[in-house]
Amino acid sequence: MTMKAKRRGIPLQVLLTGAIILSMLVLAASLLIQGYRGVEAAMVSAAGEAAAQLGITVNERIRRLLDPAQNTLRLLSYDRISQADNLSARLERLPVLVENLRANRTLSAVYIGYPNGEFLLVRALNAASVREKLKAPPKALYLVQSQTLDAQNVPQGEWRFYDDQLQLLQRLDMPDYHFDARQRGWYQEASASRTTVLTQPYVFFTTGEIGLTLAQRSVDGAAVIGMDASVNDLAEEMGDLRQTVHTELAVIDGHDTVIAYPDLSRLLVREGRKARLAKLGELGVPSLSRLAEIGGQPRMAQAYRVDGENWYGIWVPLASFASTQARVLISIPAAELLAGARATLLQQALWGGVLLLVLLLLGSLIGRRIARPLNQLTEQLGALAAFDFARPVGVNSRIAEVRELSQVLGGMSKTIRNFQGITLSLSRETRLDSMLADVLSRLVEATGVLGGAVYLLHEEENRLGLACAVNGEHYRQSLPIQGFDEKQLASLLDQALSGSGRHMEVALRNRSEELLGVLVLQLQEEGERRRKPRRPFRRFVEELSGAAAVAIETRQLIEAQQRLLDAIIKLLADAIDAKSPYTGGHCERVPQLADMLLQKAIDDRDRYADFAMSDADRYEFQIAAWLHDCGKITSPEYVVDKATKLETLYNRLHEVRMRFEVLWRDAEIDYWRGLAEGGDSAALGARRDAERQALQEDFAFVAQANVGGEFMKDEDIERLQRIGERRWLRHFDDRLGISHDEAARLVGVPAASLPAEERLLADKPEHCVPWGERKPPVDKDDPRNRWGFDMRLPPCASNYGELYNLGIRRGTLTDEERFKINEHIVQTLMMLSALPLPKHLKRVPTIAANHHEKMDGTGYPRRLAGEDMSIPERVMAIADIFEALTAADRPYKAPKTLSESLKILAFMARDRHVDSELFRLFVETGVYREYGEKFLRPDQLDAVDEKAMLAIVEAPARA
Repeated sequence: MTMKAKRRGIPLQVLLTGAIILSMLVLAASLLIQGYRGVEAAMVSAAGEAAAQLGITVNERIRRLLDPAQNTLRLLSYDRISQADNLSARLERLPVLVENLRANRTLSAVYIGYPNGEFLLVRALNAASVREKLKAPPKALYLVQSQTLDAQNVPQGEWRFYDDQLQLLQRLDMPDYHFDARQRGWYQEASASRTTVLTQPYVFFTTGEIGLTLAQRSVDGAAVIGMDASVNDLAEEMGDLRQTVHTELAVIDGHDTVIAYPDLSRLLVREGRKARLAKLGELGVPSLSRLAEIGGQPRMAQAYRVDGENWYGIWVPLASFASTQARVLISIPAAELLAGARATLLQQALWGGVLLLVLLLLGSLIGRRIARPLNQLTEQLGALAAFDFARPVGVNSRIAEVRELSQVLGGMSKTIRNFQGITLSLSRETRLDSMLADVLSRLVEATGVLGGAVYLLHEEENRLGLACAVNGEHYRQSLPIQGFDEKQLASLLDQALSGSGRHMEVALRNRSEELLGVLVLQLQEEGERRRKPRRPFRRFVEELSGAAAVAIETRQLIEAQQRLLDAIIKLLADAIDAKSPYTGGHCERVPQLADMLLQKAIDDRDRYADFAMSDADRYEFQIAAWLHDCGKITSPEYVVDKATKLETLYNRLHEVRMRFEVLWRDAEIDYWRGLAEGGDSAALGARRDAERQALQEDFAFVAQANVGGEFMKDEDIERLQRIGERRWLRHFDDRLGISHDEAARLVGVPAASLPAEERLLADKPEHCVPWGERKPPVDKDDPRNRWGFDMRLPPCASNYGELYNLGIRRGTLTDEERFKINEHIVQTLMMLSALPLPKHLKRVPTIAANHHEKMDGTGYPRRLAGEDMSIPERVMAIADIFEALTAADRPYKAPKTLSESLKILAFMARDRHVDSELFRLFVETGVYREYGEKFLRPDQLDAVDEKAMLAIVEAPARA
């Protein structure tokens, strides 16, 4: 056979015959393999996988019943009820206990045992039989059983019945009610353990339910908290887990006591008025009893016979209960299980017959399909004639003539598409590197040259830099051009690219005929003699390069403008960070953290299937992130950096100290004056020393209050007022040397005659600085408010009152100063809204200014709710909070660790202050850890219990 015959392809007759024979062979092999594997899969499924998976499901459902109760118990271990030393204090926590019963229907009772023998139990009266047994009032839903000690340490029993609203319906003294929790196993085990203690399952005496007791010592060790959790739901759900109709399932402990069985009537054994759990032999299920006798390896299917019937059995150990020997027994009738395998085998035989028929019909249709490639080529050429260049031309065919025709037409179509793609790339692609790479690759493909490269001119470096290349491993990255004459450009490139084969160079010039770069095309070799490119080809390349040069110039200008804008934005952010040493780096770190979380949201197709962002959207978001605190440029530094309560531009505690010094000297002067007047030296000395001691203590108290480290109580405020009542004499005019603004605030205040008596600490009218014309338009009804602000405006712009500042309950900021800090977001929105932003940056003001809004609509400055904020805006809120929590450069707090910061964020997510779904994404994807390793100190990178953090979000929100 000649080479030409081989290229023509396979004869049609051989092709048809071979196809039919091959199809029949494939059919036979498929039926045999599928039949064998079907039976094998049925047996394996019956003997192992199905039963093992069933056991795992039972195990998981047991955990589903117990885990909520254990989580509830852990939360209660932190409750202050453990410290309550009387019944009234304990009843104050009744709503918390009742809410736990409501939230977890598997709980029947919650109780607390105290070391002195006192006891409190809250029981849910859900069943009518229980209410009848306890003689509860008609509307009673909860019973509180308590045992307290009277003054003689005699136990006093008491029952209280409450309705659904926790209104007391009936109170009963129960002198015969004596219950010593300390003698109970759950109390003793929990007292000696730091973890949750679970008892063996048993039948609850009061409710008749099957369950177990969970107990845990409170965190402070003052009490033991217990719960009764019902597992009746497990028995009800086990009926749905049967693999077949007559599958038997049971959960037993190490003593063959049945813990769960679908038929509760067979599970309970009555012995008089009491009930107990049945033994496995008493259950009356021979298949399960036989399986328990056989034992064997866990999770391994084993066959056995019972009463002449074949069974498959498996047992799976359970870690959900306290007993380590608890297990689930599963027995499946072999006849029912293998019935599916036989049906599958029959179905495969039917499918095999259908496949055989299809193959026979296929042979008759092959001939008709020979013409299909030709018809497709005809349609594709018609599309080209109709200027549809996007549609590809070419078909796959084993027929030689059709294949050759398809290749020729496909090459022509590819050339047209490349020319069209070059035009589109020049006009639409915004990124210079992407545009050059796309144009060059299409040009190389369209012209059929070996490769090519684009060099761009770097005037400041006197070189041509390689911008992109196709098949260009041999192109140099940089070509020096220092001192060259542009007329000698071709000669220079010939020398630089002498090892690159035959090539052609075309200069790229802008509208001013200035050199931008060079286009180099590597041409095909033509024997030993190198010819110059034909004139039409060169003219075409030069014309195309002119359009490319204009596009390069335009994109270089756009990129230069964008770099300038980015530099100005980052300059502003750096200026804000540099303004205060305590917020340095905030404007730089928040954009990076926000971008990390935003990328995770874009990648998560399950939660955010409808959320996507283009490159322009991402750039808009990054600009907003950099500018999110631009309003801080208007925030006074002494407020942002305020570390003590009396601090303004300096710490005014020094003034207060000097007044104490004056009173100290007054005490000394009074002593000597008394001596000079003939007074008793001892009495005068004692009075002076007492006065000085009082001054020392009072100043120490004022100084401590100035630090703001602890919460100020009412008695602390009252003591400040008493200290402020002390008087000292001022002998100098306090209106000399003051500013114009300060003097204006004293207008209308009469000047006191000298010497004037002054308070040691005072709130004076001039301390309140009015807003004047600087009043920001944040009131909802302010006609100037066109941004939708909704904030409470303090009555004064600033309040320098000494008692007012020292009386700050928490922290160091007054309401006026806190508003000044919060006002930065108002200024951010106003400043950014005033900019003539282009269309693709129109959302920058809202993205930047909404990161202090909350999902529940209680944020600021506009009280937007979650549905009013986009995903990028919610991302900004989480990033801003997390950075602030972990920042190590704040004077008023120590940096928090990862776990502390995430816990605070989790509570905020639970209370709908931030987006809970984004918080879950933040935790589950490890963004917090990635950010921490990059920006936080090593001592902040502690271990994080991610499940516990996510559990906080699922807990009920605070009222």
